[in-house]
Amino acid sequence: MVFVPVPRVSVSDHVFGQLRDAVVSGAYRPGDTLPGERELAAGFAVNRHAVREALRRLQQLGLVQVSQGGATRVLDWRVHAGLDLALSLVRSGDALPVDTLVRDMLEMRACVGVDAARLCAERADAATRETVVRAAEEYAALAPDLPRMAEANIALWRHVVRGSGNTAYLLSFNSLVAGALAVGAMPPQRHAAELLDVAGHRRLAGAVAAGRGDVAAEQARALLTAALTTPTPTTAPGRECRA
Repeated sequence: MVFVPVPRVSVSDHVFGQLRDAVVSGAYRPGDTLPGERELAAGFAVNRHAVREALRRLQQLGLVQVSQGGATRVLDWRVHAGLDLALSLVRSGDALPVDTLVRDMLEMRACVGVDAARLCAERADAATRETVVRAAEEYAALAPDLPRMAEANIALWRHVVRGSGNTAYLLSFNSLVAGALAVGAMPPQRHAAELLDVAGHRRLAGAVAAGRGDVAAEQARALLTAALTTPTPTTAPGRECRA
């Protein structure tokens, strides 16, 4: 018999998670005022320190605005929140379906990746172009080992995104491949068609090396939309992004 360890969730994590989901699901609407610390502490049967820590985290995510010594007002997360909220929500799966979040992140990855590939081909120096080609060959050598190819795929794309010279793309890429939601943590079988397209990865690297931004973008689009055009039983087909 193999036992699965029970997740260790702190008291403040529990309070934070429930309040976060209540805000995102619409139980608390923008402009609403959350109950005071004393009332929340009583409702959750925790101390006020745990409530205060949870509210601090909600504010960092852009879900609430905490007034010094006053009310805690709910913000519109569609206006104030960033990618950190998506990475937090996937641990829950209650407020927004995980499959929907993964689809959305794959669509964002495609948008960023297509333009990053174009920019890399147009901007990268010779050393970066050589690095991309070498990474593509190292990637190809791992076929058909999907788990190892998935890791090498992230390394290859990191070179491409860094070569684009776009800091915003690089920071978005870091969010997309790290943490609980991350595309990189997705089972390799979910995007096997993309991973096993070794020739496509080589064409991408070749376009970058040749400085062909238009070709690099097309190759990136073909690779990164493969997972979106092959629905799973619980995931609807995505929308191709014409970056």
